[in-house]
Amino acid sequence: MDLVEKDLKYIWHPCSQMKDYEELKPIIIERGEGVYLYGKDGKAYLDIVSSWWCNLLGHRNPTINAALIDQLGRLEHVIFANFSHEPAIALCEALMNIIPDGLSKFNFSDNGSAAVECALKMSFQYQYQTGHKEKTKFMCLTDGYHGETLGALAVGSMDLYAKMYRPMLMDTHQIEAPDCYRCPFGKKRDSCGCECFAYAEKAFADHGAETCAMIVEPLVQGSAGMRIYPPLYLKKLRALCDRYGVLLIADEIATGFGRTGKMFAFDHAGVSPDILCVSKGLTGGYLPMAITITTDKIYSAFYAEYSEGKAFMHSHTYSGNPLGCSAALAVQQVLREERILEKAAIRAGYLTERLNATLLDHPNVGEIRHIGLIHAIELVTDKQAKTGFEPGLRIGYQIYKKALEKGLILRPLGNVLYFNPPLTITEAELDEAIAICAEAIAEVLGS
Repeated sequence: MDLVEKDLKYIWHPCSQMKDYEELKPIIIERGEGVYLYGKDGKAYLDIVSSWWCNLLGHRNPTINAALIDQLGRLEHVIFANFSHEPAIALCEALMNIIPDGLSKFNFSDNGSAAVECALKMSFQYQYQTGHKEKTKFMCLTDGYHGETLGALAVGSMDLYAKMYRPMLMDTHQIEAPDCYRCPFGKKRDSCGCECFAYAEKAFADHGAETCAMIVEPLVQGSAGMRIYPPLYLKKLRALCDRYGVLLIADEIATGFGRTGKMFAFDHAGVSPDILCVSKGLTGGYLPMAITITTDKIYSAFYAEYSEGKAFMHSHTYSGNPLGCSAALAVQQVLREERILEKAAIRAGYLTERLNATLLDHPNVGEIRHIGLIHAIELVTDKQAKTGFEPGLRIGYQIYKKALEKGLILRPLGNVLYFNPPLTITEAELDEAIAICAEAIAEVLGS
């Protein structure tokens, strides 16, 4: 029995209809190098989606490798209750230099969904312990995605992930999300006054008094198809949350650490959340780690004599894992010393120019939107009407399969193809990805 057969015998892959694997067999990856992954058969695949958006600095980054090897010789893990270690402390000090103003306390967990669960519980308990027991509800944007544990699903609103589990989920208040490509007000993303914010104002007027926190994917709604909206929306949301005493949770699991061209998406708006969730690029995709970061004000509401019962009784076995902290520290070192964000900004401009020149005139390309190195190609049947392909046609998936044959990992979001590469990608590698993407689109939809 070969490795593919063994895989199919034992493994239930995530976010997959396993019957699809009868046709498209699992690809066994042997090694990685930079932006490429190499299969057991020696075939190279350009990882333009950063292995689910987490591979920030390329595969087998030498600085991160060295940091992990060094840490392996010291300490692999220790209980994080009443014990600590130097990598965790040093990581917090490093992050203090880059996170939005006002954030100062770090609660470690092991994945993005866990960081969101932590933020939800933290905000609920904060409101309860500061005399606002009526604030028990959460608000979120439609078409949002915040993870797949039950709390995270409840504040997400995509039926693809959550519909089946609705009977198990808490009730939340959903605000109509910005959709700049199909703006109901007929405005443009780069020049509007966020007229769509009227939906948020109405929701807060109706439910703000009972809401403990609002959670948002800042500037980019990833799983909704890389929908990108203006920073002004976050400024308005910050003011609205302050007016109603609602905590603002920023889910920067996908947008953090330079993905949007700045260190965090909230940096574009010049305002800060009350709670910040980070993961994915935190360790460069090397190890599962997440952090929920909050303010001294929120932290103080939990600080009391043990007998008062105010402690935050929330824990994860691998909280503050030394290996994860060492990888995250190395990521910060590379970002700082190699001026990665400055270089990525140049590559982002190049990618925008080349994608527009290559694909924007295609009759089925409705929009190519972008922020930082994140670029999304929305496919439509009619450019004028902005009509998407029927989901049952699985157009994005058909293009994905063609691209795989040619050595490009172009995992779609419905009718949206996206580039979200490691920040270290070169112009030549971007050219290769664009050429293969265009070929795959042409083979499925015509040239």
